Amino acid sequence: MGGDHGPHVTVPAALKFLKSTSDVDIVLVGLRDAIEAELKARGAKSDPRLRVHHASEVVSMDESPALALRNKKDSSIRVAVDLVKSGEAHACVSAGNTGALMAVSRFVLKTLPGIDRPAIISALPSLRGSTYVLDLGANVDCTAENLLQFAVMGATLVSAVEHKDKPTVGLLNIGEEDIKGNEVVKRAGELLRESGLNFIGNIEGDGIYKGEADVVVCDGFVGNVMLKASEGIVQMVRSFIREEFMRSPLTKLASVVVMPVLYAFRRRLDPRRFNGATLLGLKGIVVKSHGSADAFGFERAIGRAVEEVRNEVLHRLMLRFGPAETAEAANQ
Repeated sequence: MGGDHGPHVTVPAALKFLKSTSDVDIVLVGLRDAIEAELKARGAKSDPRLRVHHASEVVSMDESPALALRNKKDSSIRVAVDLVKSGEAHACVSAGNTGALMAVSRFVLKTLPGIDRPAIISALPSLRGSTYVLDLGANVDCTAENLLQFAVMGATLVSAVEHKDKPTVGLLNIGEEDIKGNEVVKRAGELLRESGLNFIGNIEGDGIYKGEADVVVCDGFVGNVMLKASEGIVQMVRSFIREEFMRSPLTKLASVVVMPVLYAFRRRLDPRRFNGATLLGLKGIVVKSHGSADAFGFERAIGRAVEEVRNEVLHRLMLRFGPAETAEAANQ
């Protein structure tokens, strides 16, 4: 029910995904009348692979996460996460209020043993394919230990979905030298060098898009600013190219000649292709779609969730952090 468009995007995205995938069932959670009206408008209806699960409340995009958690226990977000908790669903995908989704997911699902805080991770385009970055906004202030946990979680996810035995891990910093950065980042670097991960050291912001590391770790404040700045740059570049080709009849003619190249360029930088950020570190798979995503973008977010289920990301994380829980219990 959330995002900028609600069922007008989520329903057609689900229908399209079902047509392309034969072994996935989808539960549409929200106001039954609104969802069924959207299904009817598209000549579809509930069936064994697509069913509607009614939720009587909706969390608005500007609503306080704390109030949504406390006062809206039958919201579409809460009900969807409850389905994951009960095992009725393998994953939850939402375009709704990010803060509410994180608060509800953390309250209902809890964090994995050995994880202090969940983090938001997403793939970004790079010269070598994609780079996974976390945290992208869940934790504004982090300790060095938090950053180490993020690195382990990110490496585990990338190892699963990208099928890499030893994914490289970089620490986002203002310079490559070990002496650069604040005390938290420098201490995190020390922990990462001792962690057994394939840690390649500090990387600067441009290293994300050069593909210098498979996983890049930072706190949520830095990560979110970096992400939003990157999205703005892409929009600016695309706008500038359009303006230049529309400047005169001659440039308009030139645009026709290079149109295939322009389409390929736009596709490689299309943020919709990378839509779907995982709330990593929970005892369940929860994927956050961008609120402004269209049907194509939301379909990609569904695909991200399915990919993580198929590659047993949660199971791998539980195996990775399980020993920490065992050791902690033994010391009590």
